[in-house]
Amino acid sequence: MKLKSFSLTIFTLLAVAFISCAQPFNKAKLDSLLDLLAEKNRAMGSLAILKDGNIIYARAIGYKQMAPQPQIASDILTTYRIGSISKMFTATIVFQLIEEGKLELSATLDKFYPTVANANLITIGNMLSHRSGIHSFTDDSMYLSWSNEPKTHDEIIKLISAYKPDFEPNAKTAYSNSNFVLLGYIIEKICSKPYADLLQERICSRIGLKNTYYGGKTDVSKNESFSFMFDGSWKQQPETDMSIPHGAGSVVSTSGDLVQFIYALFTGKLVNETSLNSMKTITDGLGMGMMKFPYDERVAYGHGGAIDGFNSILIYLPDDKLSVAYCSNGTRYSINDILIGALNIYYNKPYSMPVFTAYKVTQEELEQYVGVYSCPQIPIKVTITAKDGILYGQGTGQPVINLEPTARHVFSFERAGIIMTFDPEKHEFLLEQGGGKFTFTKEQQ
Repeated sequence: MKLKSFSLTIFTLLAVAFISCAQPFNKAKLDSLLDLLAEKNRAMGSLAILKDGNIIYARAIGYKQMAPQPQIASDILTTYRIGSISKMFTATIVFQLIEEGKLELSATLDKFYPTVANANLITIGNMLSHRSGIHSFTDDSMYLSWSNEPKTHDEIIKLISAYKPDFEPNAKTAYSNSNFVLLGYIIEKICSKPYADLLQERICSRIGLKNTYYGGKTDVSKNESFSFMFDGSWKQQPETDMSIPHGAGSVVSTSGDLVQFIYALFTGKLVNETSLNSMKTITDGLGMGMMKFPYDERVAYGHGGAIDGFNSILIYLPDDKLSVAYCSNGTRYSINDILIGALNIYYNKPYSMPVFTAYKVTQEELEQYVGVYSCPQIPIKVTITAKDGILYGQGTGQPVINLEPTARHVFSFERAGIIMTFDPEKHEFLLEQGGGKFTFTKEQQ
């Protein structure tokens, strides 16, 4: 059984397997899993599990700040950027406004932002369900070159309006961050208040979330965490300016607050049953601000998120009234596998701790893989470079990732479940991720 969650790039597709239900779980064993991940420099983050409205497990590993600054350990109240999980908060506020008669699912975008292509045909419902056809501006090849610079609403609207539609409204489903940035702007217009205030008034204050808010520049003195990528050691990542992701990815939270949020959402404390059912209605794999994940005779709902070096996932299993959230600010081990481990342990299913083995490779061996590769099925190119005995990969418009050797010609990026198997004689590599297999061929230099 596989649970999938979508985030901002091809390198962050997640797949989570669930195991069937059981009795009180072995917390010491879950501690051992997190201890192992921390000891082996495989993960940093925070995990929380809530059952029937009560948090029954909360643990943080790793650091919110590292060298060359003073090293400071994270704790369960350390906050993380949660990326696209923010969309669940935005969708919740949208449905609150619908319940209040201030907005309709059928309302068209031209009433708010007429310069966006097809605005007269795109509805609020289309944007919530990613069926608008509006191009995702975060997919732009130049996005990372300006993502750490502040942008005004007008600048982002102008940018979104400049793109041609990916398809006609309601013709199909395609994940786009532009949809939820626009929705964030729309709720601000309707309420004449900034998103940050609406988040606090309509969600956080209502259900007692004390560590969830609209993010800004990271401040460790406020128990906020930086994010890191592993490059022989943990390296701090650049920060996206939070004026850019807005309603699509601007929220900062803790794993403990997240499990309480999704429980409140599903138990009628934030929206009514009609609204929740609309949010849960799935078309081509996506609902309105959430996703549905089948698991045997049960289903789970939730969302994943990725921004900078942060990766997070939030799920709720209604049949068990179980919420699980994992927020990461650095990982070399798939957060799906962390979640699989946590769930196996929770449900008292057989589970073996991961074994981490190193495979040595020389700089000379790495040079044979260097080049630019392309695949007819995927509209990006992947550039492979090697420096100081480390192999790196970078997709068009995406961050550089550190590829770890696991066997001869085989490299992985475990945080996203990527395996790359090179064939130097054929000048190609096989990319495996989320059950898909794609052959990339080196372009002639």
